[in-house]
Amino acid sequence: MTVDRLNLLLLVFSAIMIVAMVAVRLATRTGLPSLLLYLGIGVAIGQDGLGIEYDGAALTQVLGYAALVVILAEGGLGTKWQDIRPSLSAAGALATVGVGVSVLVTAAGAHWLVGIDWRLALLIGAVVASTDAAAVFSVLRRVPLPRRVTGLLEAESGFNDAPVVILVVAFASRPQEAWYVILGTILAELAIGVVVGLAVGWLGAQGLRRVALPASGLYPIAVLALVVLAYAGAALLHGSGFLAVYIAAVLLGNARLPHGPAVRGFADGLAWVAQIGLFVLLGLLATPHTMRSAVLPALVAGLVLVFVARPLSVLLSTAPFRYSWREKALLSWAGLRGAVPIVLATIPLTAGVSGARQVFNVVFLLVVGFTLLQGPTLPWVARRLKVAELALGEDLGIESAPLEKLHGHLLSVALRPGSRMVGVEISELRLPTGAAVTLVVREGRSFVPDRATVLAPADELLVVSTDQVRDAAERRLRAVDRGGKLADWLGTQD
Repeated sequence: MTVDRLNLLLLVFSAIMIVAMVAVRLATRTGLPSLLLYLGIGVAIGQDGLGIEYDGAALTQVLGYAALVVILAEGGLGTKWQDIRPSLSAAGALATVGVGVSVLVTAAGAHWLVGIDWRLALLIGAVVASTDAAAVFSVLRRVPLPRRVTGLLEAESGFNDAPVVILVVAFASRPQEAWYVILGTILAELAIGVVVGLAVGWLGAQGLRRVALPASGLYPIAVLALVVLAYAGAALLHGSGFLAVYIAAVLLGNARLPHGPAVRGFADGLAWVAQIGLFVLLGLLATPHTMRSAVLPALVAGLVLVFVARPLSVLLSTAPFRYSWREKALLSWAGLRGAVPIVLATIPLTAGVSGARQVFNVVFLLVVGFTLLQGPTLPWVARRLKVAELALGEDLGIESAPLEKLHGHLLSVALRPGSRMVGVEISELRLPTGAAVTLVVREGRSFVPDRATVLAPADELLVVSTDQVRDAAERRLRAVDRGGKLADWLGTQD
């Protein structure tokens, strides 16, 4: 590596990022999933495009794992605990029983309908069994669905990477291993991932809430370091690092950390970089001129997966839970695939499995084709099933900055659209003694409010609070945001 080569790499990287950001805008306007455009960029500059030869399956797998850590962390930080808590049991069933059903049904279809060898069929079934966290998180946050459905899909996509990775590694490296050994390994790795994720998330949240860092920019870095610690710690203990990352990120994202919005904004930007880089690499690894023989197997396996395996796995996994047939139908259609299956398809390549390139080609075409089918049509399906809701308002945005020397906190409060805090007088907020609204920013103009100041849409408030009443002040603000000035009497204080 020389300085000149570094300069060239930086030039290429920056050009790809700029093109990818323009592609995001194009994807938003046309409704196309952005991952397809990123893959297209990789294919366009690859062997069958501009002629850049790239065959680094092992490097792609390593970088893919790193990117998935960031993507899962961003998803966990943005996941609201109250949304996923009612769905944890159903999500666990989908991520285990549902994955098993999906693998077997898809593999059987690939073997009996196309004649693919059982080992390769099982590999294909396992690789495509996992829903993609990046695809689910990005699509569901734009589609107005009931919270229990959104929470279930988000939790499932955060949980199901772990057992799928174990299955793919087992089928690729240890094909003769007994089923009960594989099952025991999955359960053990999941347990370790849960314990490590809970430990790192809880301890990290307690530490960041009590220790005032010297600069606000250090909080996003600290949170990133914690989620990476969760992944590495669980992996080194032979547990599921991906599950540990998601659990730790959910705990940290719901802990009301100082500068929480800044942390989530940093994670969101980093996740975009990870997605763009990962998809471009995967596109580079693809060689379209070798994929002609994989078109029919990809079509058949995709049809079996989407119209048989996924619905059957949803029906069996959610049978003990109260979901309507409309919700189950939507859950079946919303099993989106993305980068995760293509990354997992590099595992057989690096393991030297005979026919691994065919597996990669089938998975690549399946993901491209059926993402193009499912992603843009998901809002339409939700409306047809009458499951879509009016757009839900976001939670009240509160950013906290600790004032260590003054033993206080500075709370920045942004009123969301539809907030019931609009029309409430400052005095009617009834903040606890020790907390006060000191500044209001309205339409770009700031002023000091009095007790009779009436809050307006899109106002931003600056609230100063002592350490002792900081949590109570935040609870009160959130209660008024949801229940209005009568929050105490309506039972919405919490």
